[in-house]
Amino acid sequence: MENVQAYGLLAEFETPADAMHAAEKIRDAGFTRWDVHTPFPVHGMDDAMGLKNSKVGWFSFCGGATGFTAGYTMIWFMNSFNYPIVVGGKPLFSPMFPFPVVYEMTILLSAFGAIFGMLFLNRLPKLHHPLLKNRRFKGATDDKFYVIIETSDPRYVEEETRELLESAGCQHMEMVED
Repeated sequence: MENVQAYGLLAEFETPADAMHAAEKIRDAGFTRWDVHTPFPVHGMDDAMGLKNSKVGWFSFCGGATGFTAGYTMIWFMNSFNYPIVVGGKPLFSPMFPFPVVYEMTILLSAFGAIFGMLFLNRLPKLHHPLLKNRRFKGATDDKFYVIIETSDPRYVEEETRELLESAGCQHMEMVED
């Protein structure tokens, strides 16, 4: 017999306002490992969940700065040391003529930084998620609003968490197995 472990407590809500109210209560209760799933973006949900700005922009900035620096360094090295040819009395290096290369490398590496930073921060690729095999959770893509509180949360105590979700107006609640 296989060892089945509980992943989290899934609560269903009827309206976006109910889900937002529940998110505020969960945030105020101090939970850290939980999420809200809705069929469409709900304005104000980030604030209700207490989410901060994404760090993906920093990955993109670092990639862009690396591309900018690498582009100028590459052109400078090639023209000054690797293959120094004076053409028409022009200097071996000028900050103007490598602009297309530098521009393209800046954009390319900032895009790579954004993509790989997002993958890293979201802990992707994830080949399995327990919610995807839950039949009731399929409503999250249609007309239902769900809040999941993971059992790995330090504040998770099943009875207290159930009471919190019931006081927030939960319509249906069930344990999701991993």
